[in-house]
Amino acid sequence: MDRRFWPATERVAHVSLQGRIDGVAFTEGRACMVGSPLVDLQRAPDGPRERQLPRGTGFTVVEEVGGWAFGFAEPDGYCGWMRAGNLIAPHATSHWVASVGTHLYAEPRVQAFCGVMPMGARLRVTGQVAGFAEVDGGFVPASHLRPIGDWLADPVAVAEGFLGTPYLWGGNSRAGLDCSGLVQLAFHACGLPCPADSDLQQALGFALPDDAALQRGDLVFWKGHVALVADATRILHANGHTMSVAYEPIKDAIARIIAQNGGPVIARRRVAAS
Repeated sequence: MDRRFWPATERVAHVSLQGRIDGVAFTEGRACMVGSPLVDLQRAPDGPRERQLPRGTGFTVVEEVGGWAFGFAEPDGYCGWMRAGNLIAPHATSHWVASVGTHLYAEPRVQAFCGVMPMGARLRVTGQVAGFAEVDGGFVPASHLRPIGDWLADPVAVAEGFLGTPYLWGGNSRAGLDCSGLVQLAFHACGLPCPADSDLQQALGFALPDDAALQRGDLVFWKGHVALVADATRILHANGHTMSVAYEPIKDAIARIIAQNGGPVIARRRVAAS
């Protein structure tokens, strides 16, 4: 049982667990969608952040208690709690934020800023005015959007756009990223499936022999950490050493992590040709 993929509380469980758990009520859940720009998915009400979900992410509510909703995100089934007020009824979306982030405007003019929107947020575009796309709740620069299915090409180039972003445990946006959040964000922007956490990401692609030369787009794993290979000599990762998204020479990173009792490299994976 992995709590990250166990859609049950002490009182209620999703019907997918029938026959595997006793003493709870079962529900098919209530289909919802994240309506806020970026929402923390937490281990418990007021608990630690597990991940962050952008606007437009599907979410099935299993139980709602005291203003908190427990359920799982689509499509990976990652479970957690969020403030119920961040959820709305599901609706069709047409575009996604393809820049490192964008702004929401109350009117189609730059002086009418009213919020931020992270990369990966899915929006329903209903019109266009003077270079702005009209979406639910306001306007965003049309140049920052792409139709869903029109993905970027290079995960490393996406990750490079986040250089200098501060490190944030469980972070999934320009406001803050952790190691696996950076990888997931970069892969999703290129239309590639990618789970949320580094241990799960070790199943991506195929293993590389220890003597194989690394190339751009490969993944290097330590226990509890993952980095993207930028080129033959450097990795790019969100890390607690610089507390940011940064380049680091591969050899230096390996030596530093060993010296800090982080252990050796435990896996090297190739996900797609770069």
